Amino acid sequence: MTQEQATDFAHDWVESWNAHDLDRIMAHYADELDFRSPLIQQLGAGASGALHTKETLRAYFATGLARYPDLHFALQQVLPGVQSVVLYYRSINGWPAAEYMELNAQGRVQRVRAHYAAPVTGA
Repeated sequence: MTQEQATDFAHDWVESWNAHDLDRIMAHYADELDFRSPLIQQLGAGASGALHTKETLRAYFATGLARYPDLHFALQQVLPGVQSVVLYYRSINGWPAAEYMELNAQGRVQRVRAHYAAPVTGA
């Protein structure tokens, strides 16, 4: 994946989230996937922290959008890899977030590892 391809993907992904457009968000993902995030557990979408189908991912994302109506992502950095990309951005409550995404041959996300941290304050 080139820097340009990764950046184009990242901007479209962030814009779809910021528009709260669930159909557009879901267009980035493969039907079968391995999506892991600590927020899955926090939002009650699965005790294991993992989702494996587009249908369960859609329900999880819908819950997140409803829970955080002011959700806005601010893209910080895009790191391309071999058929993968890491997006570093500000997430809910301004928290730093990084997502490692592997893409399939059709350019759809098939594997995600999401990471979040509370912002450091008063250093």
